[in-house]
Amino acid sequence: MYKYLLFDLDGTLTESGPGIMNAAKSALQYYGIEGWSEEELKRFIGPPLKDSFMNYCGFDEEKAVQAIVKFREYYTTKGWCENKPYEHVPEMLETLHGRGYKLIVATSKIEAQAVRICEHFGLSQYLDDIVGSDDGNRALKKDVINFVLDKYDIRNKDEAIMIGDREHDILGAKATGIDSMGVLYGYGSRGELEAAGADLIADTVDDIKGYFTGVFDTE
Repeated sequence: MYKYLLFDLDGTLTESGPGIMNAAKSALQYYGIEGWSEEELKRFIGPPLKDSFMNYCGFDEEKAVQAIVKFREYYTTKGWCENKPYEHVPEMLETLHGRGYKLIVATSKIEAQAVRICEHFGLSQYLDDIVGSDDGNRALKKDVINFVLDKYDIRNKDEAIMIGDREHDILGAKATGIDSMGVLYGYGSRGELEAAGADLIADTVDDIKGYFTGVFDTE
């Protein structure tokens, strides 16, 4: 049924937590905010950065935009490579690519950063496209997904599915009318994904591969 598999990047293809948390910590320190726990910093993984600074730190929009600049000062020099693909991700992408699926990264991360990461870890060779945010454009996951749908002229939305670890991936899929698969090995919980309305749940990377090759079922 599916032809186009849209993958989130952070928490789905790569274990990006350390770099994102360190970048968030660096930005908060600039504003004199110290002592955030690892669990608190984890909230920055997945959602658009502006939303995170506004929702979790009480910043107004102008201050949140400034904080993003500080976040990126760290992330673009160090944080992007404090990252690694989850185990079995390259093999999963290679298999699905070989089966003829169109594999597209759909991330809220700045597109140039997403391309850099995928190339650095050798994932690009299996991907048909890498689509991300563009400094203010496509800031929300639904915007990224809609861009992909338009770019590939996907009129039959039953042919596309969004795969990600956070509610933003699931809600973005719902807002654009495509199916979604939540993954449990990333930074979201089963409760979060189910509450957002995930159509499918995969426990592991191998379960993703298995579902699209007809080997495993998902709950």
